Amino acid sequence: MEARIVKQIKKIVGQENVLSNIEDRICYSYDGTFKRGIPDIVVFPGNTEQVVHLVKFANIEKLSVFPRGAGTGLSGGSIPQDGGIALVLTRMNKIKEINNQDLLAVVEPGVITGHLHEEVEKQGLFYPPDPASLKTCTMGGNVAENAGGPRAFKYGVTKDYILGMKVVTPTGELMHVGGRTVKNVTGYDLTRLLTGSEGTLGIITEITIRLLPKPKEKKTALVIFNTLEDAATTVTAIICEGVIPATLELMDKITINCVEKNIKMGLPLDAEAILLIEVDGSEVQVIEEIAIIEKVCRKNLCRDVQVASLPEDRERLWKARRAVSSAIVQLKPTKISEDATVPRSQIPEMVRRLRGISEKYKLHLPVFGHAGDGNLHPNILADKNDPEEMERVEKAVAEIFQAALDLGGTLSGEHGIGLMKKPYLEWELGEVGLKYLKAIKSAVDPNNILNPGKVF
Repeated sequence: MEARIVKQIKKIVGQENVLSNIEDRICYSYDGTFKRGIPDIVVFPGNTEQVVHLVKFANIEKLSVFPRGAGTGLSGGSIPQDGGIALVLTRMNKIKEINNQDLLAVVEPGVITGHLHEEVEKQGLFYPPDPASLKTCTMGGNVAENAGGPRAFKYGVTKDYILGMKVVTPTGELMHVGGRTVKNVTGYDLTRLLTGSEGTLGIITEITIRLLPKPKEKKTALVIFNTLEDAATTVTAIICEGVIPATLELMDKITINCVEKNIKMGLPLDAEAILLIEVDGSEVQVIEEIAIIEKVCRKNLCRDVQVASLPEDRERLWKARRAVSSAIVQLKPTKISEDATVPRSQIPEMVRRLRGISEKYKLHLPVFGHAGDGNLHPNILADKNDPEEMERVEKAVAEIFQAALDLGGTLSGEHGIGLMKKPYLEWELGEVGLKYLKAIKSAVDPNNILNPGKVF
């Protein structure tokens, strides 16, 4: 990058907030995928005004800008594909307000999601979205990707909790969308448009989120099955009983074995599947619902049900689910984490198809994820340095997406399109839908400055 450009960027944000040597730039070249792209410069703005000045300058110089949080994404959405500026928003990390009367909070994009959980819960409130990376991921990234998590089954995803935002447009203008009210139908719903836009339509610099009262009681059940099909069928059976658990997570045999090898907590290695189910609410409601769930699980041929009420016992059960991502990479070094999602009723059929794809292409394909909302996470484990294996991986990925679409599902439940899924986007949206997206992008970002090369 030209010295004069670097000098001007340092003038905007301060010399100490700019990284330009190759070692530092490599640290911001990747996310949670195996994709890579080294930026020309890494910049850490400290406030909205600096973001405005940087984006305006980028338009003048025709520099690509890649907004970024903690880099935990699983679609390649924040990777600087063609150099340019990695705009890292982690310095903007203040919780500006937690309001008990209006049940809302105002945060900057660099706030760690798990830290927000802790702070609102101290005041008896609750922010439901809980992506697996919540201890490291940021709120700005959650909004840009419309993150979900285990509790999405009952409570919904990030978009269901965004009331308003402060956004810097791709041409460097400041815009406020939404507000502080639950009801707001003024004009087009720009808040929803920008939530999940993956950094292509604006840079989020402030977020107003909706909060709920914190549930008074919780119980967690670990349910063991001899067959994966019985576990998948149980998911739909629970829903048919009118019970909506806070979480309903699935782990298959490969996943169970990897987790047990990694953390040794006594999981049954011969079981084909485990369901991790949590209910919350009032004490009476929780007792009633966990009893119904246990009855349904036993009716659907589960081997065992372990129910935990105490926080430390619940934490022990959840330890297994949180260990999945780090545990399964023992099998192969490259993890391709997909999130093709199907209607709940199609979970058993999707599980069958995933098994067939695994056998057809001779690949490790552990299945786990948010079975309650159909958001399974088939993870393909491979070695990116093996061209023949990666060729099989590409074919398997395409078949996974096609299977999801055939069953009335979608390419992505929560990870986004980014780089990883963009070749398949037209399969779901069609030619007209894809043109519509491109028209929006062209209208608001005429110089193609923000996160170019992503989504389409």
